[in-house]
Amino acid sequence: MFDYETLKFIWWLLVGTLLIGFAIMDGHDMGVCSLLPFVGKTDEERRVIINTIGPHWEGNQVWFITAGGAIFAALPLVYATAFSGFYWALMAVLWALFFRPVGFKYRSMVKDIRWRRAWDWGLFIGSFIPALIFGVAFGNLLLGVPFSFDEYLVSTYSGSFFELLHPFALLCGLVSVSMLIMQGGVYLAHRTMGDIQVRTIRFSSVSAILMVLLFVVAGFWVANLDGYVIVSHVDKGALIDPLSKTIERQAGAWLDNYHANSSLWTFPVLGVLMPLLAVGLLKWRRTLLAFFASSLAVLSVIMTVGVALFPFYMPSSSSLSASLTVWDSTSSHLTLMIMLYVLVLILPVVVAYTSWAYAVMRGKVTKAYIKENEHMLY
Repeated sequence: MFDYETLKFIWWLLVGTLLIGFAIMDGHDMGVCSLLPFVGKTDEERRVIINTIGPHWEGNQVWFITAGGAIFAALPLVYATAFSGFYWALMAVLWALFFRPVGFKYRSMVKDIRWRRAWDWGLFIGSFIPALIFGVAFGNLLLGVPFSFDEYLVSTYSGSFFELLHPFALLCGLVSVSMLIMQGGVYLAHRTMGDIQVRTIRFSSVSAILMVLLFVVAGFWVANLDGYVIVSHVDKGALIDPLSKTIERQAGAWLDNYHANSSLWTFPVLGVLMPLLAVGLLKWRRTLLAFFASSLAVLSVIMTVGVALFPFYMPSSSSLSASLTVWDSTSSHLTLMIMLYVLVLILPVVVAYTSWAYAVMRGKVTKAYIKENEHMLY
């Protein structure tokens, strides 16, 4: 049905779609948990906050798991290289994520304020740290990752964990954190009322404005970074062969795709305007519309990075020719085709049951509701 070159591009779009779905859906419950110790002043208020996402957070993890599985099967070299080079960073994400399922399940089982506060901070750690590290990882992709391949295409990472903490990468991490706190705050404002909603709107508005400022600073920084450019012929329909091309680093090259197609500037522009629109809508208590604006902001920020990097997945700073691109690091034509059929069947199911779950459990979570269902909720 599709030729190999087209399939490679389709899977670039699909992996991006899954990452965006993860950032919007799992990102908003991470944002809620990042706000938990600050927005909820009493145990009852914190139970209200947790119960806005309690029925959904496990389902939202599907986007994360599906994205990881898609990268494993469709982009095996990217998966192997990333999980090797970012090993300790990814382990830190996993260790932090352990707090989430345990915190959600065990927090309210013991009526002890110290116990519950400890799990509140556990939920905060399990959400804030992954949000930060995901942004740091994207920042390092724009900087270039120090890896190389031998003749058997076995990757070797020559950097260290602390080299990942470059100031630019940390800036990208802060963009990610503020973006997901904005996303979570807008969702929480939609599901709550009264004092909780007022505090949430204040925190999420500040986070949205901070995100815009950091995003703009990061954009100017990217404009002055050395980007990567393929300067040799590339057979876009060839099998995996990342060492057959010539790469050069050129100042400002990460903006080449935007210069080639001015319509792509829509993404960074929306990345600036949508958070500000969300702030305005929150002020007028149009919380559902604010959530759509915030989600569009998340999509735009991720697409801004994706467009800048294209066609690169993982540029190599230590061996330029080893850089992994859309054209030379994907699975076979048959594998991509089978996976496409599977995704076309499964993704609508995921979207359908997620939409159904949110539709059934819509509405405000209140203190009265928590009191009436004391033994049934989180």
